Amino acid sequence: MSDSTTETVLLEKSVDGKVAYITLNRPAHFNAITSSLPRELRAAVRMANADGDIHCIVLKGAGPGFCGGYDLTLTAETAERGKTQGSQDVSKGYDPFQDYQMMKENTECFAELFHSHKPTVAQVHGAAVAGGSDIALSCDLVVMADDARIGYPPSRVWGCPTTAMWAYRVGVEKAKRILFTGDLISGKEAEAMGLILQSVPHAQLEQTVKLLTDRISSVPINQLWMQKQVINSTIEGGVAASQRLAVVFDGLTRNSPEGIAFQQMAAKQGFKAAIKARDSPGKSEEYRRRWKSSL
Repeated sequence: MSDSTTETVLLEKSVDGKVAYITLNRPAHFNAITSSLPRELRAAVRMANADGDIHCIVLKGAGPGFCGGYDLTLTAETAERGKTQGSQDVSKGYDPFQDYQMMKENTECFAELFHSHKPTVAQVHGAAVAGGSDIALSCDLVVMADDARIGYPPSRVWGCPTTAMWAYRVGVEKAKRILFTGDLISGKEAEAMGLILQSVPHAQLEQTVKLLTDRISSVPINQLWMQKQVINSTIEGGVAASQRLAVVFDGLTRNSPEGIAFQQMAAKQGFKAAIKARDSPGKSEEYRRRWKSSL
């Protein structure tokens, strides 16, 4: 495997050739997810898996953070003025299969990290939010900076985490606590909750991940593969079913009354204004009132 760079992803090897580093590479946009990023991420994971020297894969983000989720300037702000649409034109009815096809493909791209033959480690600084948390939590291990943040704010309006990894990592009740509120939690909180492997001061993040991958890389590749297959097999059936349902519901959330209101507000005032309204402490009726007053 040689180093490679695509529009959104950078792939490099460590000096000793045993670790593949995949970097989400849209730093000016907080590595926000575009239509091409999921497929380029999957391709990079597959290239690393095909390299006989690689023992493990580290996934990180360029610039100020890991990944800020889907690029809402390309999605939420693109609704046509005056049209009620969440993720598609629903003037002739909503087609759930259209949403399912699009998001299922993205979810399968992110899940390549979970199914990877080589262990995958997410190195998270800044923020891993919304779709960015989907990506991070698809990795086998997650190491975060203490001051980094992770969570799924679109669970308030306009989203459902399609990789559905929360409950498998922290259990049912803690997963509900995160997704019922859409709150972001720090690296320290994520470690205490059991969501991630470890949280360390930002200055120690890179070295901590290196110490971990150095240790993993001392194990034969076939041994790593066997251990991962045994562990993954305990949840694979449940993950597949959860992801199928989550992908369907993700499309529905974007075409609910509140979801359409969110996108129309984003189209008129920008997604930052829509997010501010979404994250206000008021109930959904308050959200709708704010949206109507903006028309």
